[in-house]
Amino acid sequence: MSDNVSHDNHFDYIIIGAGSAGCLLANRLSADASKRVLLIEAGRKDDYHWIHIPVGYLYCIGNARTDWLYNTEPDVGLNGRSLRYPRGKTLGGSSSINGMIYMRGQARDYDTWAELTGDPAWRWDNALPHFMLHEDHYKGADAMHGARGVAPHLMQDKNVPYQKILRHRNAGGEWRVEKQRLRWDVLDAFAEAAQQAGIPATQDFNRGSNEGVGYFEVNQKDGWRWSTARAFLRPTCLGRPNFELWTSAQVCKLVVEAQADGAKRCTGVEVWTGSEHVTAKATRDSASERGLIGEVLLCAGSIGSPQILQLSGIGPGALLQQHGIEVQQDLPGVGANLQDHLQIRSVYKIHADKAWGLSLNTMAASMWGKARIGLEYALKRTGPMSMAPSQLGAFTRSTPDQPYPNIEYHVQPLSLDAFGEPLHSFNAFTASVCNLNPTSRGTVQIRSPRFADAPAISPNYLSTAEDRQVAADSLRLTRKIVSQGAMAKYKPEEFKPGVQFQSDEDLARLAGDIATTIFHPVGTTKMGRADDSMGVVDSHLRVRGIRGLRVVDAGVMPLITSGNTNSPTLMIAEKAAEWIQAGI
Repeated sequence: MSDNVSHDNHFDYIIIGAGSAGCLLANRLSADASKRVLLIEAGRKDDYHWIHIPVGYLYCIGNARTDWLYNTEPDVGLNGRSLRYPRGKTLGGSSSINGMIYMRGQARDYDTWAELTGDPAWRWDNALPHFMLHEDHYKGADAMHGARGVAPHLMQDKNVPYQKILRHRNAGGEWRVEKQRLRWDVLDAFAEAAQQAGIPATQDFNRGSNEGVGYFEVNQKDGWRWSTARAFLRPTCLGRPNFELWTSAQVCKLVVEAQADGAKRCTGVEVWTGSEHVTAKATRDSASERGLIGEVLLCAGSIGSPQILQLSGIGPGALLQQHGIEVQQDLPGVGANLQDHLQIRSVYKIHADKAWGLSLNTMAASMWGKARIGLEYALKRTGPMSMAPSQLGAFTRSTPDQPYPNIEYHVQPLSLDAFGEPLHSFNAFTASVCNLNPTSRGTVQIRSPRFADAPAISPNYLSTAEDRQVAADSLRLTRKIVSQGAMAKYKPEEFKPGVQFQSDEDLARLAGDIATTIFHPVGTTKMGRADDSMGVVDSHLRVRGIRGLRVVDAGVMPLITSGNTNSPTLMIAEKAAEWIQAGI
């Protein structure tokens, strides 16, 4: 492993982005000792201590050490507001700064992908083994979950390339899933109130239908954050002589060349190392294997990947020409179809005879309280420092006539005006709710031909009547849950948005005032059938019209999953690795 650019810049596989998909791909592809693999990461190493402490997301988001520091364009649906838009910029990518929630979504998500792409490989039944292959569930393996050292049928089938290539024959178990190491009385009461409101209890959100209320499972190990860098890069990947890692190295553009038959091929990447421009070639060029063609795998995420494609002349022709970029392939879908989960944050003040510790607001309000929290984590790896940003979850229907659970709650024993702001001085909890299947669509577009300039991110939240209605209905459902008897002992008092707002119009407008992203951008390089004019990649993630190039990240999702998006991205990468190794 080397963090420095090597003298031999020819590789079989070049992976752009050491985030969730990139780390897994690097692990799988470098398992074949005959292949030389390069992983390029624009950020630094993940040696910042707050990356690994679960509550450290508070210090990683908005920090140039670990975050790209993007902001959205002013959004009409948010009443002109612009949002901070965190994306991980370090080894592990967003898995090093995210909420650590393990969530697959719903079976219907993947069945719909199969319909939209015409490829049954994406059906739930065919996706599930690729979730299980890398999963290490704390309860052990069963029909729905994987565990370390237990090989699912992908590894048992002698005809599957993974069984032949992966060095660790007991494949699986890198991606640790654990129960949370804390609970809160007020969250237990909210869960009971949700059941009184008609939402069933559940012990597992990841069996195909995530309907119910319960504590989230998280990607942690013994109280530490478990990022994809820790799971897939070290120690296995970093110890392989055929693997090379470049950090603090930003890809400027892809190298696209015309072939003898007139087709175009991605043959490498131009990289800025901070001091010089270097070209890495996706071709093996040695005395024994001269000119063998490799692949470039774009794993820079739903913001970074369309930006790199557009800078390379692959994208909407008019946009590229506007910035003086030669059009290599006119693909109007590059940077289109942006989807995200917008969470509407309802805040409720709570009251009880014993105020201290009722919520994190008062527990962390004094030096004594902070010291107690720190000591508990140091001794036991439990307590608030082991917290994911959201602890309790619920999936349900915004109205009874919805055919399936279409909203998700993230409930927290704390409150603040905005992410990054101080906690309120009063005890409170926050019940954030998001529309799982938004119909609003946004864009990611370059602002200039300079790779260092951040793209314009325009989510267009709440831009459809359907999304505004779900927003209003969701706020009413939150009020219904909080009004149940189980919450009465806390005397909940609605602080945001405020009980004076009652009509659909009022609630939709207020949603625009208090809602924020839950950091799930997808869809900007979507999969599609050959006749889908907005499709960017085919069902095997190959970029249309450009040989030797795939996109492997959340951008390929044609529709957003019904839940948190990190683990579905790993499933996508697992499938891609199998196809790449099989040469398809």
